Amino acid sequence: MVDRARADPERAEYRALSGQGWLALLLAMLVWGTTAVAADRPNVAAASDLKFALEEIAGEFETETGRGVSLTFGSSGNFYRQIRQGAPFELFLSADESFVRGLVESGLTRDAGAAYGIGRLVLFAPVGSALDVAGGLEALRSALAEGRIRRFAIANPEHAPYGRAAEQALRQVGLWNDLEPRLVLGENVSQAAQFVLSGSADGGLIAYSLALAPLLGAKGEWTLIPAELHAPLRQRMVLLEHAGATATAFYDYLQSDAGRATLERYGFTLPEPAP
Repeated sequence: MVDRARADPERAEYRALSGQGWLALLLAMLVWGTTAVAADRPNVAAASDLKFALEEIAGEFETETGRGVSLTFGSSGNFYRQIRQGAPFELFLSADESFVRGLVESGLTRDAGAAYGIGRLVLFAPVGSALDVAGGLEALRSALAEGRIRRFAIANPEHAPYGRAAEQALRQVGLWNDLEPRLVLGENVSQAAQFVLSGSADGGLIAYSLALAPLLGAKGEWTLIPAELHAPLRQRMVLLEHAGATATAFYDYLQSDAGRATLERYGFTLPEPAP
């Protein structure tokens, strides 16, 4: 509310401005406006399997548009709960489309969102590991039987879609019960990968998109896990109900040819483009 005691003197001051004064005011407004635009970096919640791909896309988006976004990576299940509790995200990229659908049903989104890819799991081990990943899960079975697996990393199945898929795959091939006592659970799939790289685990099941990143690829070896061993990792994104112009532009950019090409390069199977 305007302080009426100060209103009249302020109006008198504005009326007294000379031509130079108006110019100074205009320049100040322009500077303020530029600062405001620069500060408009919407918060984006993204599944951790997107870390390298999305950082690359966000950089390209900023170069092309002059707009930036603030990326936060984590488990999709945790983000789902945080958004329901009012976390100030404007865009959510989930590794499990069911979390997006839950937010849609709760009326917290602008619309039903869009599918952006299907993820894959890989068996990953650091260079020099006792686990020969080329042999896939059968090699893991042999290494386990021979006592060469002390710790094995996956994301936490309780809230991380890649952890849930890892558990499904291990159960399908009959390895879950033997491996469960040796599991180290990452808060998300990126942390599971960190456990492997740090030596805290002899191997792990992580996202294909992470294994394809140069940072990880140079330090480990991997092989794809057959997709039929687990439910499809259908990934979906959605604008939250209070999303602004920059978040909307980034959402559109992710669906552009440039955005889709980067996602495909990081191993995601792409949905058909929207008509």
